[in-house]
Amino acid sequence: MNKQFEVLKKSRELVLKKIEGLSSEQLHKIPEGFKNNIAWNVAHLVVTQQLLHYKLSGLNCLASDELIEKYRKGTFPTETFTEEEFDEVKDLLIGLPDTLKEDFEAGIFTSYTTYETSTGFVLDSIESAIAFNNLHEGIHLGNIMALTKLV
Repeated sequence: MNKQFEVLKKSRELVLKKIEGLSSEQLHKIPEGFKNNIAWNVAHLVVTQQLLHYKLSGLNCLASDELIEKYRKGTFPTETFTEEEFDEVKDLLIGLPDTLKEDFEAGIFTSYTTYETSTGFVLDSIESAIAFNNLHEGIHLGNIMALTKLV
């Protein structure tokens, strides 16, 4: 499992590196042909990881309910983050992988509610959820990379 945690951490470092130096306007711009923006993608990564790992394990998420409701699957950008709010999202993005690893090693994930993803993967354990989340993170890293070229 250590490799899975390393992949998650590295993926998130790549996201932060890719968006470094972008203005608030660039982070929130929705280019033609897209339905979301860079800021939405970053918050969506935080939220999805929390839902797949913690919520489906019957545990409390470490992101706020408000963030979850605004950036979960099926949502679209409706607001603009302040610089302070987006810094908080970035702190979660970079810090939560370490928390996940610590919680996994502490054995807090004792149950899991089976969940079929929109891509057809059936998640039936925390291990399968961690592996799938890394695929999900890669998809959104690709989206972020494409968006940075257009903003």
